[in-house]
Amino acid sequence: MASAKRQSQPSDSSKGSRIAYQEFGTPDTSAALERGVQELPPNQQDLRIQASRKGRGGKTVTAISGFQAKPETLNSLLKQLKSQCGTGGTVKDNTLEIQGDRAQQLLPLLTKLGYKAKISGG
Repeated sequence: MASAKRQSQPSDSSKGSRIAYQEFGTPDTSAALERGVQELPPNQQDLRIQASRKGRGGKTVTAISGFQAKPETLNSLLKQLKSQCGTGGTVKDNTLEIQGDRAQQLLPLLTKLGYKAKISGG
């Protein structure tokens, strides 16, 4: 006779819980730990554009810092900038990183979008 498969029962919050001690509330605290980000309009944000090679194996990356925006806004802006420059890039810690030395190319693009941007560094 074939072995019978064990049927899973709907899990109850009290059944199968491996918490030994819990002082307050539910164990889901992700909403409490999430930071609220105040999103400023583009004309109130002061951005710095800087080309850097540090810690990247000699590859030049243009970093745009100073954003006060939500991650969704940063991702959509990054997508626009990457398509205009024809390169790759990423978002790290509210900083956009575009591959290559693109500071002179990004400055007019950002000012056209309404951001106050300056090229920083040498």
